[in-house]
Amino acid sequence: MTPSTVYRNAHVYSPADPAASALLVTDGRIGWLGADRDAPAADRVVDVGGALIAPAFVDAHVHAFDTGITLLGLDLAGTRSRADVLDAVARHAADLPGDAVVVGHGWDESGWADQRPPAAGELDRAGGGRAVYLSQASVHSALVSSSLLAKVSPDEPGYAHDGWLRRSAHHVVRGLAHGSISAGERRRAQVAALRRAAALGIAAVHECGGPGTSDEEGFQALLALPASGGLPEVYGYWGELGAAAKARELGAVGAGGDLYADGALGSHTAQLRSPYLDAETSGHGYVSAEQVAEHLVGCVREGVQGGFHAIGDAAIATVLDGFGRAAETVGVEALRAGRHRIEHLEILDRDLTRGLVEYGVTASVQPAFDRLWGGEHGMYAQRLGVARSLESNPLGALSGVGVALAFGSDSPVTPLDPWGTVRAAVCHHNPVYRVSTRTAFAAHTRGGWRAAHRDDDGALVPGAPATFAVWDVAGPLVGGLPVLFTPGPDGAAAGDEEPAALPVCRRTVLRGEVIYDVEEM
Repeated sequence: MTPSTVYRNAHVYSPADPAASALLVTDGRIGWLGADRDAPAADRVVDVGGALIAPAFVDAHVHAFDTGITLLGLDLAGTRSRADVLDAVARHAADLPGDAVVVGHGWDESGWADQRPPAAGELDRAGGGRAVYLSQASVHSALVSSSLLAKVSPDEPGYAHDGWLRRSAHHVVRGLAHGSISAGERRRAQVAALRRAAALGIAAVHECGGPGTSDEEGFQALLALPASGGLPEVYGYWGELGAAAKARELGAVGAGGDLYADGALGSHTAQLRSPYLDAETSGHGYVSAEQVAEHLVGCVREGVQGGFHAIGDAAIATVLDGFGRAAETVGVEALRAGRHRIEHLEILDRDLTRGLVEYGVTASVQPAFDRLWGGEHGMYAQRLGVARSLESNPLGALSGVGVALAFGSDSPVTPLDPWGTVRAAVCHHNPVYRVSTRTAFAAHTRGGWRAAHRDDDGALVPGAPATFAVWDVAGPLVGGLPVLFTPGPDGAAAGDEEPAALPVCRRTVLRGEVIYDVEEM
């Protein structure tokens, strides 16, 4: 039996006792909570000095290997020009062996004054003759050097002579670049990503893998890592059409995640009903309604959660058409019982939202997309126009009609940043689509557990799993949660004002086990 622990002198965020200032952890569960003065005896006592104790976060959409590679290697998120990218590549390449592949991530040309990215020949010179692979922030396209470009047929969809590859051409070079990374380096990257998550108060992540995203060996290796202890739990989703049984064999909890119905707005590959304003395309759809239906029917019959990646309104419409066709075969109630997922859901209208409600779809969404690229002046406005940009990522509309929300980062597309994600939802560029701090926090904690069918997790109540984080909070608590923004005159989020300081994680506890403690770092 593990030692029992009382945490005291705290602000405990709990629906069972909103005034609680102490809690008891015994055998991995919440054994009691209440006032300090009434705390039972325990083997250990931890005085948290007035800190906030709240349910730990769940990141409902991550790519751990890519996240770790970015954390440990060439992060291009801060680059502001083609020259910045080339300089960063040259510095990074100088420390690599001559036969190494330069792998980097995060450049985003939409914020550059001159939006022309480096061409293949420029990457050849910057990399000192090494092969270079640089994924765009969306991870749905990449810049490559001449040696990698030469390995792709010009007839491959998404091929470009300048080395900016999309679609299947991108998948070819992505596989080559990732294949150059050893199993040991892969494990180091995966562990780095999970440790970073734990340090941010994240106790579980949903890994979204599949063909074109990750290989089966790496996917299974990641799922096995938490068994060694001291890391967040990993719930795997394998995104391959018709592969419900295979997903189960791989150890996944679902046959979905990044099962692509389309691409991404940043790479002009999200499938839209109306064309992009800055490119002669409406994006690309990768599945038919018939394929969606067949996949979902297979998931229902295998008892596996299904799902799709769908960003544009045309792709979402195709997926929901597939839901309707699947319902004709297995029945609406059987389909709803699976709580199948759609990832991202950025461009949709009321009719599409009604489809989500009808089929009981869980919306796995990323509020940081709006924070980084939404509004009147961001990348979405360039791609879609201001009106469509402000209608994107309608979190408040989804929540308001009862669509189940699960928040994530899509890391490394956006960083692991749970409180920043909550704030992004509360401070959406369009006030109509903002949600309350309580709703946003629930979507990033209990919503993530429910999205993985772990309905008993995510709330600090007696008998529940002892999964929580301890937070230093600089400002006041309102309704038991931190104030994450500077209030406007009416008390609403004021997007033009300075945000409040985010809480800092001191300890993360998963089912009673400490998986991060700031004093042990």
